[in-house]
Formats: sequence, structure tokens, C-alpha cells
Amino acid sequence: MCCNLRSVMMKIRILLLVALTFTVSLFATAVVAPKIVVTDKDKALLQEKLDKFSKDSLLSTGELILKIGNDFKVTPYVGNTLDINTEENLIINLRELDCTTFVENCLAIARTIKSGKATFERFTGELEKIRYRNGRLNGYNSRLHYFGEWIKDNQSKGIVEDVSNKLGGLACPVVLNFMSTHPDSYPQLKANTVLIDEIKKIEIQVSAKPFFFIPKDKIALHEKGIMDGDIVALVTRIPGMDVSHVGILYKKDGRVFLLHASLSGGEVGTTKVPLAEYLKDSKNTTGIFVVRAK
Repeated sequence: MCCNLRSVMMKIRILLLVALTFTVSLFATAVVAPKIVVTDKDKALLQEKLDKFSKDSLLSTGELILKIGNDFKVTPYVGNTLDINTEENLIINLRELDCTTFVENCLAIARTIKSGKATFERFTGELEKIRYRNGRLNGYNSRLHYFGEWIKDNQSKGIVEDVSNKLGGLACPVVLNFMSTHPDSYPQLKANTVLIDEIKKIEIQVSAKPFFFIPKDKIALHEKGIMDGDIVALVTRIPGMDVSHVGILYKKDGRVFLLHASLSGGEVGTTKVPLAEYLKDSKNTTGIFVVRAK
């Protein structure tokens, strides 16, 4: 009887230990939902676009991106809308766009519609997946600040394909260090200098990856391979940076034009001349990366 009691007690202890271990493991691996910052106006704008373009769900993702992008025309250009405070949150602002948030929101809305679940929750999940390394918001440094890494990370997640090499691109050495050498330009880095060392590591890792670009004087030669809704990034010669501007490409009369949130234009709009001509006088632009949404 005593032996049986001891055996039962031992089994109970083992079961409790297993249950405790499982519980601790569960809490350790639990994903914390990001804090979402959004206004009622932004929610209404999102719902308006989801309702408007859900009928176009059979279009390619690129074609859908272009239609959504055109619907954002004349939306005011406002920079740094993701940096309104030092805490990193999932910020949704469709009323004011810069070049990167314009592209990200168009891509996220298109993917939400293509998923067949055109809801606010699905959109926020898509936006987080696109904007952050490995698809998870985990502080300021998890945001894909350099667009070169944005391309590599979103390609690894199966969201986009970098087609620069396929289009006849050339090797493009990238040396990143602008953020770590100009921390005062970034409120979060200025407020929390311990983040700078991690930024340096990220810069080194991304700089070691292979990149290909189309030189700006060769763009016209490769226009046939570009498709409506392709995402473009302007490669810059500014030391320590990879990309200075991004937008969406479309074709008109056989030529490639740019749809973008423009600082100089003050709003979302299109270039009056083809991209190849638009970039001719840009001293700091050396060429382009071209990315295709899947």
C-alpha cells in the first residue's frame, strides 16, 4: 500500500513538472500583439479602399497595387509619420504619406484583398509583416529602415521578388552606415543610444549581401521587362545609404513612369516624363532596384 502511494505521488509530481514546463515554454514563445496607432479617419479610409477594390481581387498583386496607388493621388506628402514618439508602434496613417509608407500601404492593402479576408485585422497583420524584420514588430530596430534590407527580408518572406538581376542588372556594392554615423538625425537613436550598436551590426550584415541594380542610363533599354505595379527604389551615391526614394512603376504608351509620394511635389502623383528621363539630371541617383510583388 505504501509503495503504491509513493508510486502515485511520484507520477503526480512528474505530471505537474511536465505541465509547468509546458506552461513556461508557452509563455516564453507567445507572440505579443503590437500596439496599433490609428485614427477613426484612417480606419474609414482603409475600409473605403477595401470595399472599392475587393472586386478586383483576381488582378495580379502588382496590378492591384497600381490601382490602389492611383486612388491615393493628391494625398499630402508628410515625412517621418512613423517616428512620432520614441516607442515603436504599428502606425497606420493613410491621410499623410511619405514614399515608403505609400508603397507599404498599397502593398498591404493589395495583399489583404488578395487574401480574401478584407478586414482591418488582416491589414494590420500584412502591414506588420511587410514593415518589420521577419514580420514581427520588436522595437525600433526591428523596422526595416534600409530599403535594401526591406527588399531582402520581404523576398525571404515570399512577399516580393527582386527582379533587378533578371532585367539585366549589374552588381551593386552597398555600404551602409548612415544611421549609425548620424544618430542625431533619428529621434529614437538620439533618445536611446544603446540601439546604435545593434544598428551597426544590421548595417554590416546587409552590406555583405549581394545586390544588383539597373544603371539609370540603361533603364530605357530594360523597360520591356518592367510590369505595371512593380516597386522601384532609387539607388543613391550618398555615402552610407542605399536608397533615397521609392515608388510604383507603370507603363504608358510603351514607356515606364513613376507613381510616388513626392517631397518636391508635396503629394502623391506621377512624373510628367518617363522614369529614364526623370532621373537624367539626378546627380545622386545611380540607378534603380526593381521589385515585383507576388
